[in-house]
Amino acid sequence: MSDVPQIQLNDGNSIPQLGFGVFQIDPSETVEAVTRALEAGYRHIDTAEMYGNEREVGEAIRKSNIDRGEVFVTSKLNNSFHEPDEARRAFDGTLEALGFDHVDLFLIHWPLPTLYDGDFVSTWKTLEEFKADGRARSIGVSNFQPDHLERLAAETETVPAVNQVELHPYFQNREVRAYDEEHGIATEAWAPIAQGEVLDDEAVGEIAENVGRTPAQVVLRWQIQRGNVVFPKSVTPERIRENFEIFDFELEDSDLERIDELDRGEGGRNGPHPDRFDYAG
Repeated sequence: MSDVPQIQLNDGNSIPQLGFGVFQIDPSETVEAVTRALEAGYRHIDTAEMYGNEREVGEAIRKSNIDRGEVFVTSKLNNSFHEPDEARRAFDGTLEALGFDHVDLFLIHWPLPTLYDGDFVSTWKTLEEFKADGRARSIGVSNFQPDHLERLAAETETVPAVNQVELHPYFQNREVRAYDEEHGIATEAWAPIAQGEVLDDEAVGEIAENVGRTPAQVVLRWQIQRGNVVFPKSVTPERIRENFEIFDFELEDSDLERIDELDRGEGGRNGPHPDRFDYAG
């Protein structure tokens, strides 16, 4: 088993830099997929209330007989439950679904600045309660822009441990990434291979051929060497293993820079813009 690097968080905890994501994995397939991931060596699982598969994630971890303390588990607050009392009930529901007395990391999934009178600050203060009582070892945010983070800094006591954002070679989210780095916030990359779009890129293909790896391994390795936390998702056992096997090679600086040059700025964004996203179903 390869040793996955640990990223030190600003609250003294640490997070495995490579994890396994379960976004868009049907609950009926989640136990099997997470089981295969744990067998491959993953010890970091990223789920969310909105994914509808927290219960199956917990079941797979229990069935593995791996000590709970060895598996880092993240979940996220459903967009429908930003009001403090609803957030408290939702968090209770997350722990009940997972079957655990704590999560290692709990995130606000989206800032939703056009909903709830733009008040994601009271939501964040509620997450501070979860950290204070030990049921969330670390707390963070997802899809927060620098101005959202500035509001939290001005109005609350806790700097988010992580910010999980869309980040891949075609959309490197550099302004957010720079803000996170400057303020000691770990950046997590969702859609790390642009939902497969970047795998057909000529530059990525040439680098992969030169280093004897797959395009996916090259892009994930680029993420790792750029310091991002990453959690690819797959239900295919071979792909699950392949995505984990990225710690026995390194990309040259010239390869990293070549991938850096693929950035399309805002034109490379695939997901919704956090300033406008307002889905709370």
